[in-house]
Amino acid sequence: MSDKKTSRSALASPRRRAALSSLVTLGATGCLAGIAHAAETTGTPSTPTTPLPPQAPDHTHDAEPNASHPSPADQPGNALMHPAMETPADTLYRPSVHFSPTTGFMNDPNGLVFDGTRYHLYYQYDPFAPYAGHVHWGHATSTDLLHWQDQPIAIPETKAGEAYTGCAVVDEKNTSGLFASGESGIVALYTRASPTEQAQYLAVSKDQGQTFTEYEHNPILDLGSNSFRDPQVIFHKPTRQWVMVVAKSRLHQIAFYASTDLIHWVHLSDFGPSGLFGVDYECPNLLEVPVEGGGTRWVLFVSVNPGAPLGGSTTQYFIGSFDGSRFTPDDTVIGLTDFAKDAYALQVYSNMPKDEAVSIAWFGNWQYCQELPTRTWRGCMTLPRTMTLKRDFAGWLRLAQQPRGVESLWDRPLSFQPRRLAAGTSVQTAIPIGSALDLSLSATVDERPAGLPPGDKGRTGRFVITFGNEQGEALTIGFDAFSGQLWLDRGNLRGFSQPFFTGEFSTVLNPDDRHFSIRVILDASTLEIFANGGLSVGTALIYPSAPLTFLRLETSGASATVDSISLHSLHKTMERETSI
Repeated sequence: MSDKKTSRSALASPRRRAALSSLVTLGATGCLAGIAHAAETTGTPSTPTTPLPPQAPDHTHDAEPNASHPSPADQPGNALMHPAMETPADTLYRPSVHFSPTTGFMNDPNGLVFDGTRYHLYYQYDPFAPYAGHVHWGHATSTDLLHWQDQPIAIPETKAGEAYTGCAVVDEKNTSGLFASGESGIVALYTRASPTEQAQYLAVSKDQGQTFTEYEHNPILDLGSNSFRDPQVIFHKPTRQWVMVVAKSRLHQIAFYASTDLIHWVHLSDFGPSGLFGVDYECPNLLEVPVEGGGTRWVLFVSVNPGAPLGGSTTQYFIGSFDGSRFTPDDTVIGLTDFAKDAYALQVYSNMPKDEAVSIAWFGNWQYCQELPTRTWRGCMTLPRTMTLKRDFAGWLRLAQQPRGVESLWDRPLSFQPRRLAAGTSVQTAIPIGSALDLSLSATVDERPAGLPPGDKGRTGRFVITFGNEQGEALTIGFDAFSGQLWLDRGNLRGFSQPFFTGEFSTVLNPDDRHFSIRVILDASTLEIFANGGLSVGTALIYPSAPLTFLRLETSGASATVDSISLHSLHKTMERETSI
C-alpha cells in the first residue's frame, strides 16, 4: 500500500469548509438458471440431447488476462503517464468509517484472516492510478474490523503477472512444512495472472502477515488456463484436510481440491454450471454458517460479473451440505446477497473466534467503478457483516446480514424522537454535515382506510425516509405497507451520472405485514441498508452534488406509528482526509 498519508491537519479546516461550499456547484459528473445441482462434468454426453457444458475461450486473448474487468480503454499503457489531480470530490465523497485506499484503485477484498491478535484486510490494489490494473495485494490491519491501519504492500505484481484475488490461512500446525519446527505462520494462496495464464500461487509470512515470500516451486496448481482464479481455502475438520474452492470462470464452474500440506492438491469435484447466467464466475467462498434456532448449513458464495439481474456485478449464494469432497445444494433456489448494485466479491474471514461467520465485500460495480467522480482514489469496502441463516415468511432458509460492532462508534444520540405521523404529514431534523450516520427505525403503518376504490393497492400506505438538502436533492428509502415492499431511490442525486448507474431498487419484505424495521448507515458516498432482520440488504454508492443536510420522515395514504427510532453520528475510524 502507498506509504503516503492524505491527512493534512494544518490545512484541514479551511480546506474542508471550502470544499463543502464548492460541492454545491461541483457538477462531478439476467435471468436465473434454475438448476442448482452439484455435478462433476466428465466423459461424453450419454445422449445426443444432453448439452455439453460451455467451453472457456482460454487462449483467445493475447493482450490481457481473461477477466471481466480489463483495464480501461482510455488509460492505455502505464497509468503513471496520466497523473490524477485532486479535486474537492476526493475529500467530500471519502467515507469516514468504510475502508478506502489513500490513493489508487481498490477492488476485491482478499486474504481475510484473523491471526489471533489482529484482523488482516488484504485487497486488490493498483497503487499507481485510480484505475484497475497493475494488481498488487494492498494491506491494512485492525483490532476490531473498524479502525484500520495502513500497511505496506504485501504481495506485489511481478514479471510472472498480477497478484489477483486469493485467501490467507493460519497454518497453525505447520502442515505445509514451510516454517521452522514448532512454529506456525500465515500462508497466502492466490492467483498469479499473466496475459496467457492464470495459476494458483503460494506465499508464506513469518512475521504475522506483514511480508510474504513466494514459494520457490510456484505455481502449486496450474491447469494451463487463463480463466482459472480466486482460490479460497478452509480446513475441513471432519476429513482433516485443507479444501480449496476456485473458479473455472468462463465454464461457470467452481472446482474443489483437497490437500494435506497446502502445496499438493488433488481434484475432488466440480459444482455447476449453476445459478445466474453471466460472463465470469469469480471469488468463490465456502463457509459453514449458523442457523437461527440451532444447527449449521454450508453456504457457497459465487460472484458473477457481468450478469447481475440489475446489471453488472453481484454475488449469489447456494445453501446446502458439504461432505469434504462435494457440495450439494438443498434445493434449486439461489439467493443474491444484495438487492442494490454495489456489493461484489464477498469474502469471508478465516480463523475467526468461535467460528463466527463474518464477511466484507467490495463497495462497487464494474459497470462504472472506473468513472466515479473521485480522481485520486477509487474503491472502498463494506462494513464487516455478521452472517446467519434464518427462515423468511415462506419458510425458505436465507442469508441474513447485520453490521458488526458499529455501535462502538456511536457518538451521543441526535435528538429526534417522532412517535406518530398522520397521513400526508412529515417531520424533519437537521443532520451534521459530513458525519457518518447510523439510523435504526421501526414503524407500523395503519390499516388501509375503508372505502378505497379498486386499484389502490400498492399506491397508498407508504412510509418514506428522506435524506435531502436545500438544493432539492433527495435520497429516499420507502416502505409500501400494502404490497410489503421496500425501495431505495438514489436517482434524485446529481453528483454523478453514467448510463449504468441505476437509480432505483426494491425488495420484498413480509407480505401482509404493515410493520417494518430498518437500519441505515450513511457515510459520505456509501449507503448500507439492513431491513427485515438482515434478510434484505441494500448496498449503494451515492453522489449528491451538495451535502445532505436533513432527515425527513413522511407518510402518504395512511397514518403511521414510529415504534422505535435511534439516530447517531459515528466517530471517524481512519487517517483519511474527509469532510469532518
